[in-house]
Amino acid sequence: MAVGKLQRLNSPYFKRVFTMSSTLTTTRRSELKAYLVGGGIASLASAAYLIRDGGFAGSDLCIFEAGSLPGGSLDGAGSPEEGYVIRGGRMFAYEAYTCTFDLLSFIPSLTDPAVSVTDEIHEFNTKHVSHSQARLVKNGTKVDAAVLGFSSRDRLDLLEMLAVSEESLGSRRIAEVFQPSFFETNFWYIWATTFAFQPWHSALELKRYLHRFLQEFPRIQTLGGVRRTPYNQYDSIVRPLTKWLQDQGVRFEMGARVVDLDFKYGPGGRTVERIRYIRDGAPNEIRVCDHDLVFVTNGSMTAASSLGSMNSPPRQYAAAPDGSWALWETLASKHSDFGRPAVFNGNPDESK
Repeated sequence: MAVGKLQRLNSPYFKRVFTMSSTLTTTRRSELKAYLVGGGIASLASAAYLIRDGGFAGSDLCIFEAGSLPGGSLDGAGSPEEGYVIRGGRMFAYEAYTCTFDLLSFIPSLTDPAVSVTDEIHEFNTKHVSHSQARLVKNGTKVDAAVLGFSSRDRLDLLEMLAVSEESLGSRRIAEVFQPSFFETNFWYIWATTFAFQPWHSALELKRYLHRFLQEFPRIQTLGGVRRTPYNQYDSIVRPLTKWLQDQGVRFEMGARVVDLDFKYGPGGRTVERIRYIRDGAPNEIRVCDHDLVFVTNGSMTAASSLGSMNSPPRQYAAAPDGSWALWETLASKHSDFGRPAVFNGNPDESK
């Protein structure tokens, strides 16, 4: 979510075009500041492109993060004594992660600054090619997962989902689109365990994944299209990207939890006037100028998550939101056009 005067920040996938509204084109770049709420990969990537393609000085960018580490769901922490925790991870495919590899193409590797992170990942995957020997096992016997198990009806339903508009799917669940037998196919078992889908999840989300990973159909039984990072993704991606941003002068406000945004209204529409955040239990605020930019990451895939152990299960959090969800709910309670967070976090039993 971008608020303020920014109209669109196109990724390199869209020819690296940085487009601002007419009110910004007359403002000197040296006068612009950008504030990014949330220290996850979205903000880190946005900051990198603001510097490379937007012409911003790193010192004019500020990233607010409630936690002690950047990276959001691509975090990493722990010790040899206590063990390690990595809550998020990605199985990259070159075809589906074009923007990611463009971003990492100008970020130096921590192990060899003369090599980009993209080149480091390419080299690693040339040496270590993914090839699963058994994706599915039934009654102790390996299943031939190359046979996806579609019926003619399943094929027609899949083709229809690929072809119809997102609007036509609306809020329908996957189970409303396919026959019950579809959820017993080898394809569903592989796809659901690879991308964490359940039959009650959004049919629209499944459609987007099908489009994004269509190239995986011929090789999904071996995960042959998966590309991995040399280390966990916090160390392989977040750390080098964070170091590059810090070297550019980007300011990281760690332990700063943004709790609200104040808006003002004028001829150009609604803009952010003030950022309110809490650090060390004390309220703080930053005044935002008319021509400044504010980016907010709303929601998180790992917010309100808890950790278990070999001896105890993770505890279930209370319904009260935390982190970026709380900010989103605060904004949505004041402005209906910010959406309805409860659609995404209002049913723990179906999202845990």
